[in-house]
Amino acid sequence: MGFFGRLFGRGHGVVSVLPLTGPIGVGSRFKPGMSFAGMLPLIEEAFSRKGLKAVALIINSPGGSPVQSAQIMQRIRDLGREKDIPVLSFAEDVAASGGYMLALAGDEIFVHEASIIGSIGVVAAGFGFTGLMEKLGVDRRMYTAGENKARLDAFSPEKAEDITWIKGLQAGIHTYFKDMVKDRRGRRLKVDTPGLFTGDVWLGVRAVEIGLVDGIGEPRTILRQRFGKKVKFHTVTRKKGFLAGILGGPGSRIGSDLTVSSYADDLLAAAEARMMWNRFGL
Repeated sequence: MGFFGRLFGRGHGVVSVLPLTGPIGVGSRFKPGMSFAGMLPLIEEAFSRKGLKAVALIINSPGGSPVQSAQIMQRIRDLGREKDIPVLSFAEDVAASGGYMLALAGDEIFVHEASIIGSIGVVAAGFGFTGLMEKLGVDRRMYTAGENKARLDAFSPEKAEDITWIKGLQAGIHTYFKDMVKDRRGRRLKVDTPGLFTGDVWLGVRAVEIGLVDGIGEPRTILRQRFGKKVKFHTVTRKKGFLAGILGGPGSRIGSDLTVSSYADDLLAAAEARMMWNRFGL
């Protein structure tokens, strides 16, 4: 059966449901973020079911690493083509930035009326502590081989040439992202929409109008319309065995190096993830 036969066929079968939830590449030992390495086994499993009619991506992500996003998206696209399986994306609260990049893996994208969609841009943020160090009487001592090795160091004064450098990197990533959107959305995308590639976001209804997505709808209804009321849904999730939980899996207390530094890293990762969600009022 060809692609359109699978897409519109009414026979019984299975739809793999693959949740893509949370910040991408941002996480801690207690709440791992999405990464290509972590998602790859789940992606492979989603496309390996017998009687598979389609793969449904359930996306709720404010974005994160552009490289991890692109790798996850590309692997889903590659398997969809190799196995001739349609992929449908469904956005929940937000599919923004890298989250929207994940949605582009779908042959079609569906959203809720109130979903937040888009944010086609690149952001980098940090803190500067030079003023605080002066007040505390702390000297910064750093030695490098290579004049640009310590660019954008948080404990050193910001330099104009470093700002130019980081903006150049961002521009390159932004161009890559824009080209991906244009390629995947094709003629459906209204490229002359003001603000389309400025990092702005739209609610679901407007996202449909400008071609960022294809329609309004929730997964079960859409999938049953496409593949029949008797189609079965198989949700693909991480499997955590008993020993993995005890001997060093995420969240375990045995087999983990729970130092002050590791807790600090976890707190910073949690704060960064929280800020990413807060950008969209969530």
